[in-house]
Amino acid sequence: MSPGLSLKGRALRLLSGREHSRQELERKLKPHEEEPGQLARILDELQAKGFISQERVIESVIHRRADRFGAARIKQELAGKGLDAQAVSAAVASLKGSELERAREVWQRKFGQPPADAAERGKHMRFLASRGFATEVIRRAVGGTSDED
Repeated sequence: MSPGLSLKGRALRLLSGREHSRQELERKLKPHEEEPGQLARILDELQAKGFISQERVIESVIHRRADRFGAARIKQELAGKGLDAQAVSAAVASLKGSELERAREVWQRKFGQPPADAAERGKHMRFLASRGFATEVIRRAVGGTSDED
């Protein structure tokens, strides 16, 4: 960021790139605060004008991450942004319905074929676990079992 940019200008520049939570903006802009309380006043103003929106941050993260990550990983990322726990839980709950389908798509893109042996099956399962998918979903996705099982 350029050194002559005001604190509000810096905040707007960050927000123009992607949605940020209030906590993220506080963390990024705190070193540039010149007087105590200045940053809080600016963030209050931006929030009142609708530039900072918890709902948009949640939607943005889900939109960017849902096709590659499981609900647990997305929930962890949202929680790290300092968002309201109830809003995060509600958003993540909406992802759980498509978790198996998304896990199968991620698995298919990565591996493309069923594991040949137990060691390879473990590798496939660890990969999906690292992406934040639930254990039961991983078992179904790698095992190829249907939803009715």
